[in-house]
Parts: sequence; C-alpha cells; structure tokens
Amino acid sequence: MSRSARRITAAVLASGALVAAAALPAVADDHGRGHSQRSTVVLGKIQYNSPGRDNGSNRSLNGEWVTVTNTSRHSVNLRGWTLRDESRRTYRFDLRLPGRSSVRVHTGVGRDTRTDVYQDLRRYVWDSSDTATLRDAHGHKVDSKSWGHRHGRH
Repeated sequence: MSRSARRITAAVLASGALVAAAALPAVADDHGRGHSQRSTVVLGKIQYNSPGRDNGSNRSLNGEWVTVTNTSRHSVNLRGWTLRDESRRTYRFDLRLPGRSSVRVHTGVGRDTRTDVYQDLRRYVWDSSDTATLRDAHGHKVDSKSWGHRHGRH
C-alpha cells in the first residue's frame, strides 16, 4: 500500500471514530430520557381533600383529582403511563395529551373527555398526607408531588 493510500485510510478511520464518538452521547441521552432531561409532562395542581363532606358519593369522590400537564408544543402519548399514590393504588393512562394542555384524573366514576378522565373507583385515593407519582410506559419516574405532615408540610 502506498504512503498516500495509508494516509487516506488513516484519515477516513479517524473521521469515522470522531463521528461515532459524537453519536454516542446522543444515543445515551435518548435512552435515558426522563432521567437526565426534565420531562415535558408534569404533575400540576392536586385536590387531595374533596371539598365538602367526605360522604363517599360519586360527586365527593370526583372532588379529588390530580392534574397532569404537557408543557411542550407537541402531543405526548401517555398510553401505559401510570399515576400512583403511596398505597400503590394505580391509574393507567390510555390517551394522547395534546401540546400545552392538561388532563384531570378524577377518583370517581365518570365519562372520559379530552380534559377529564376517571379512575372509576368507589373509594378515596389521595389522603391528607400522600405522594402522587407519575411514571412513563417504561416505569421511569417522570414527576412526583408530596404533601401532608409526613412530608414536612402542615
């Protein structure tokens, strides 16, 4: 092999190594999404204590809810995502959340719409001291919020 052919081969191999090295962090970041980058889907306002008397009625149950907000311009498929309390009561999403919009997850029974979904439960979920945890379809924690005495808030 001539000297110029060896130089060209070395230059091609070196540039290929640089391209591969530059591509690695992008791949790693993509697989680690939700860990190294802040998610565009977050927990918003939480109404954990239903207004009025806690009489177990469907109206009272639906008075407690958690808001999930998509802060990006693009819609996010929440199919398979979960919302869970400390007692491991879990709601599994089956919806696409449009960009810059929110959905309220109510505890009681109801008919799902673009802005409100229902867990169809007949008992309260969100205690006066609790944690709401949102996880993506792969089980990665996306966001969580805690409240009450056990969490240092009175």
